[in-house]
Amino acid sequence: MTDQDFNNCVDNYSDGVYRFIVKNIGHEADAQDIVQTAFEKLWINRSKVEPEKVKSYLFTVAYNQMIDHVRKDKKADTTDNFDKVKGQVTFQADNTLKQNILKAINELNPTQKSLVLLKDYEGYNYQEIGEIMNLSESQVKVYLHRARLILKDKLVHLQKMSA
Repeated sequence: MTDQDFNNCVDNYSDGVYRFIVKNIGHEADAQDIVQTAFEKLWINRSKVEPEKVKSYLFTVAYNQMIDHVRKDKKADTTDNFDKVKGQVTFQADNTLKQNILKAINELNPTQKSLVLLKDYEGYNYQEIGEIMNLSESQVKVYLHRARLILKDKLVHLQKMSA
């Protein structure tokens, strides 16, 4: 990978990786650090990463960094009683449905949340998601299906409560 190839990767993939991470952890500065670390690892391993696998490599590294970050934060939260809620998507939604969708997504476990965001928000296919999250394609399909069922139940419940 040349310097120009690396710069093209930064231009093409940094926004997508950042959006994925910030949606999961809800903290912009931490998301920027995770994305920067992912690109740093790409640079270090540039001779080992196949050009057609760069995007998947970046998302995989960022995902693993995010999991490590969340684990560290959970440990810190048990000792520090902050009122901060981790992993929440915080957007000002104008309509109730959007608020309910975001609330329901935030209530999913981290794996389910990542699957939904990668598939429905970022538009990755099952194989790419499997590579990113180190799951088989069939596991991705099953876990995503279960996550969507949970989302459906949560949305029905939230819509009844707000009606």
